[in-house]
Amino acid sequence: MALKTLSTFLSPLPLPKHYTLSIFNPVSLNIYRKSTPLSCKSTHSHSPSQLPLSDTKLLSSEPEGTGAASPTRGDRFLERQQADEAAKLLIKEIKKTKKKTKKVLKVNTVTACCYGCGAPLQTSEVDAPGYVDMDTYELKKKHHQLRTILCGRCRLLSHGHMITAVGGNGGYSGGKQFVSADELREKLSHLRHEKALIVKLVDIVDFNGSFLSRVRDLAGANPIILVVTKVDLLPKGTDFNCVGDWVVEAITKKKLNVLSVHLTSSKSLVGIAGVASEIQKEKKGSANVGKSAFISALLKMMAQRDPAAAAAQKYKPIQSAVPGTTLGPIQIDAFLGGGKLYDTPGVHLHHRQAAVVHSEDLPILAPQSRFRGQSFPVSSKNGMAGKFNSNGLNGFSIFWGGLVRIDVLKVLPETCLTFYGPKKLPIHAVPTHEADEFYKKELGVLLTPPTGKDRAGEWRGLETVQQLQINFEDAERPASDVAISGLGWITIEPRRESLGISESNFAERTKELHIAVHVPKPVEIFVRPSIPVGKAGAEWYQYRELTEKEEEIRPKWYF
Repeated sequence: MALKTLSTFLSPLPLPKHYTLSIFNPVSLNIYRKSTPLSCKSTHSHSPSQLPLSDTKLLSSEPEGTGAASPTRGDRFLERQQADEAAKLLIKEIKKTKKKTKKVLKVNTVTACCYGCGAPLQTSEVDAPGYVDMDTYELKKKHHQLRTILCGRCRLLSHGHMITAVGGNGGYSGGKQFVSADELREKLSHLRHEKALIVKLVDIVDFNGSFLSRVRDLAGANPIILVVTKVDLLPKGTDFNCVGDWVVEAITKKKLNVLSVHLTSSKSLVGIAGVASEIQKEKKGSANVGKSAFISALLKMMAQRDPAAAAAQKYKPIQSAVPGTTLGPIQIDAFLGGGKLYDTPGVHLHHRQAAVVHSEDLPILAPQSRFRGQSFPVSSKNGMAGKFNSNGLNGFSIFWGGLVRIDVLKVLPETCLTFYGPKKLPIHAVPTHEADEFYKKELGVLLTPPTGKDRAGEWRGLETVQQLQINFEDAERPASDVAISGLGWITIEPRRESLGISESNFAERTKELHIAVHVPKPVEIFVRPSIPVGKAGAEWYQYRELTEKEEEIRPKWYF
């Protein structure tokens, strides 16, 4: 009975062909009370190098075991497969954990910041951004309400005071209480390495001046939603189809990853709904914008759909005409799903007019109502074209406040210059040979800003002079715009029939216009294709014919 049991147990045991049981003989097998170990050996000799790969792995990595309970090659293969699968799952989970814990935007969560400007709260420097008195700080800290504090500077800004905090703005050289332009740029430099949705704002009044020349250095390859603001300031009758196409043509050359272009007004909320919808669709964790007025308008529109945005309106960033109002990234919990919206500091642009005028003159540069172009020479119907005689503007200088001077060197008698900018900026034309004396006498009086003789005495004058040669092909269309950074633009029309100046031998005339532009240092001057504004803009603007590939990759615009 014992023999039968033993043979039944051993018979299913699979062994390789070159292995045999040296003591297995049913005839001569003796049964003892003490167990006798069974040993296996090969009838062929193999060196380790001659063994098959699978056998080598088995011999080197795992013990063979003894007896009938020794695992088979198949069991060992299955064990290795299961171990490999488990290792793969573990590595996959580790990668997922790292991805979830990766920070989307580097915001200082240790130091409490003012919700109005983003400056770190402090109790030592009264004149510096972020100052709050010690009693208020301690009380808010005790109740865990530091995120609800508005610093002293923001309180003054909210009541209309013009207090700059960026060195170089408002005519100030800066000091320990100021934040430098380089520091503001440094706070945004990491964005190019983060995965974020960038909302880039551009002022339509100062399109070239407010569009960063090195925006790719900050945005990297991140997708951009381009928001064009203040379109409600464009002249009455403007066709926004033409303006939208003009903007897309201008940004195509910059080779940015622009998803869409939106024409908006933070004041009237025009176009804000489209931006909110686009952000909700495209957001991947954070959106970074640099204009607090737009943030407020966006939150107001998003609040209709998202309760989190409605709650965020209580502590929204401060709005002010002073450049550099926002000094650090301000986190706003604007999405119910947990996403974050960040209002970031605007990058200080030293080449704009706001960087050179006194802070109390800044409101003059901020237009409050729709533009109405002022043309020189004006229509003969008003009886004023005669002031410029039959030679037109040649030999005249036109002052735009105390900030810009245009010397007309050589143009056609019918040439017209139309100024688009703040209404509070007066325009005066005098003969060029009298221009220097006129500027010296009237600066701070008729020619403002600077306002007042005291500020005029500190004014360094119009130190930059740029000679411009403007070529044109079609005299019935504007030749170009001359844009003054931070102020507005001047549209140059080679020939305006309404001036009533007789035309003679027009085809034989040279198709060149020569002017000289004077501005303060370091204000920049841009020559660009004319923006189509007013009713006349829709008549002369020409759409460019696009190829199928251009039509496919070209960003769409919305209004």
